[in-house]
Amino acid sequence: MRIDIVTLFPELCDSFLSASILGRARAKNLFEAHCHQIRDYTKNKQKQTDDYPYGGGCGMVLYAQPIADCLRAVQAQCAAQGRVRPHVVFLTAAGRPYNEEKARELAGYDAVTLVCGHYEGIDQRVIDAFGDEEISIGDYVLTGGELASLVVADSVLRLQPGVLAEEKGYQDESYWDGLLEYPQFTRPEVWEGRAVPPVLLTGDHKKIDEWRGAQSRERTRERRPDLYDAWCESHPLTELPKWKRGENMRLVKNDEQLALCAALMAEGRRTVCAPVCDEEYLEKMTPDFWLPDLTDEKKNGWAFYLHYTKDAADGMVGVCHKTGEIGHLFVTEAARGKGTVRKCWTLPAKSCRSTTARRWGS
Repeated sequence: MRIDIVTLFPELCDSFLSASILGRARAKNLFEAHCHQIRDYTKNKQKQTDDYPYGGGCGMVLYAQPIADCLRAVQAQCAAQGRVRPHVVFLTAAGRPYNEEKARELAGYDAVTLVCGHYEGIDQRVIDAFGDEEISIGDYVLTGGELASLVVADSVLRLQPGVLAEEKGYQDESYWDGLLEYPQFTRPEVWEGRAVPPVLLTGDHKKIDEWRGAQSRERTRERRPDLYDAWCESHPLTELPKWKRGENMRLVKNDEQLALCAALMAEGRRTVCAPVCDEEYLEKMTPDFWLPDLTDEKKNGWAFYLHYTKDAADGMVGVCHKTGEIGHLFVTEAARGKGTVRKCWTLPAKSCRSTTARRWGS
């Protein structure tokens, strides 16, 4: 892979790419990196690269011309090497948020060029003419795009074959599978009264993997609920079985399905509570009454499944990613006595991967 950085401070960028892990990989020619000085492409004697913005306002804006000529030079170099046109990324505060998924996408290109903004930004015309996309590394403002370009370069280059000693070195890390990484420990076994979790000393790799998985899910749920919700949507607790024709179970993914769960819960609660509650209280147990509870539980780590018979939802069950607890098992009156309860219970009880601790919870 070839990566080019177009910047006013090429020495800063080049020194970073020549140090530590990336430096060793660069010395082995595992990737090719070039840092280009924008000033080398100016057409005025003062080597000026910026001017006041049209329309007024504070600060200065980078000229389009020197950046365009630099990008043309990079394209020519790539063509001379037999490479395709490089994918051009402008690092700007107005760009789309950067994440691991985008890093993997960029890592798939043969050549990537990163353009560093500065001052109040870059003349939009050169972005429109040459840019394939704009990227922002976060909701804050830097004095220049050099640090942002190096963040992107580091996250992309480390994914190149051979840069890291083992592929597992990045596949187990935060964000790779949509979750934050589990906590890490090293020697000594006890430091200032704090001991390494006992499971890590057992040598039982299955138990260690289970512990790390649970820690990763819990850390993500607490610190990044947005990532956790997305992970739960794409990672059901178990494979969903199919039974007789027209009968199946589905992971609840949207508001419409959650509303079906609320309706099943309302009917089931009324049936359970009828012998001990008065009619006034029973009338409160509507789907709208239970829907907020289910919504909150879903945000806090619960996954819900609906049982369908001929496309009609007639059963539900919930499983907690955090604890493995099984709860909210309800079926319609028409579905009772047909084995639906057993099927709903067996689904999560057999293969809940959060923990081995399970208890009944209606």
